[in-house]
Parts: sequence; structure tokens; C-alpha cells
Amino acid sequence: MLKRRHGDRSEWKRIFKRQYTQKFMDTDDFKGYVTLLQIHKVTEPLFVNYEEKSLCIVDDGYMWLQHFPSNEHYSLTTMFDANGEVVQWYIDITNENGVENNLPYTDDLFLDIIVLSTGEVIQKDADELEEALIRGTINQAQYQLAWAESNKINQQIENNEFNLMELAKSHLKILLED
Repeated sequence: MLKRRHGDRSEWKRIFKRQYTQKFMDTDDFKGYVTLLQIHKVTEPLFVNYEEKSLCIVDDGYMWLQHFPSNEHYSLTTMFDANGEVVQWYIDITNENGVENNLPYTDDLFLDIIVLSTGEVIQKDADELEEALIRGTINQAQYQLAWAESNKINQQIENNEFNLMELAKSHLKILLED
């Protein structure tokens, strides 16, 4: 069974005090849900390691803006630090994006693409995708979908055509004003 992740991340115990907002947007540039998790207080910061880099992605004052585009097979989480600067963009390849109990969700297809604020691109979890196919968690069609979507997005990033990353700051402003 695929991991289903909801936009409010209510299961996340690390976050002690939070504020959550969501909005459906239908513009020329984007159609789908955009959610904002404002992280006011955490039990402890969360760091991730990418080779020799250690990066804080959750701490007091951080914000996670997540896009759930309609009829697409990815979601984009833009992580902002307490100063409102982008820490990273995290692209989850998904089987589907949907809405359940009025909350947007993704069904994760394991592959991830991370774009650091420096522009460096990191591929993650190909091993998890392979294991999911072997164990029967996903079928061959889902496996092929994950790779096709990942390859498409990587090409768009390389060609500077993955425009949703550029919309993150303006969408953040919209949700902060709501």
C-alpha cells in the first residue's frame, strides 16, 4: 500500500504549535490545492543530510508550502526558513493527488527530487521504488509512471521550465494574507 500524506501533516508529533491554511487555486499558471503549514514551535529541529551537507528543514518559525496540482503525478513542497528564505524545494512523485475529508493528499510513489536553494538537484529513493516493485507494493505501470514523471520533471528543471518553483513565493504571500 502506498503512503498517503495529507497537507496538514497532523500526524507529525515534532510540531508542538502550528497554523494550517489551504486554498484551491485555478489560474493560468496553476490549478490545484496549495497548503501552508506554519511551524511556530517544534520539540526539536529536523536536519537532513545530503552527502556532506546538513540542512535544517524544520525549526521554530519555518513554513512548508505544498502544491497539489490537479491531474498531475507530483507534489511540490517549498520549505522556508524563519527569515522567509527558501531552504529547498522537495518534489514527491505521486500516483495521485486528491482530496479526502476536505484535506488534499498525495499517494507517494517513492521517487523524490530535491532542489537546494543553490540550484543543486538531488535524486532520492530510487532504491525504495525498486523495492516497492519487487515486494508488490506497486505494479509495473506505477513503476513506469514514477520514472516517466521523474524524468520529465528533471528535464523541466534542467531547462528552467519547472515554473511552480518560481510561483512558491507569490503563493506563500497569498496564503499568508488569507
